[in-house]
Amino acid sequence: MSHTYLTTEELSMRIKYDARTIRNQLKDSVFLEGIHYIRPFGGRKLLFIWEPIEEELLKNSAMFECFHG
Repeated sequence: MSHTYLTTEELSMRIKYDARTIRNQLKDSVFLEGIHYIRPFGGRKLLFIWEPIEEELLKNSAMFECFHG
């Protein structure tokens, strides 16, 4: 399976959230290490994995539709 890896800034442009919001609020509450992002080579840099993030967005969107649609 191939993955699309994104920096925080690239993810920010895709999901229309500020990069600081991603780092300070979504990381480790919504986006989990090892599922939604990795730290390559044990460093500080984060790479987000687009496919599970997109799946999470769509799953939550579908739940919203069920209750409000």
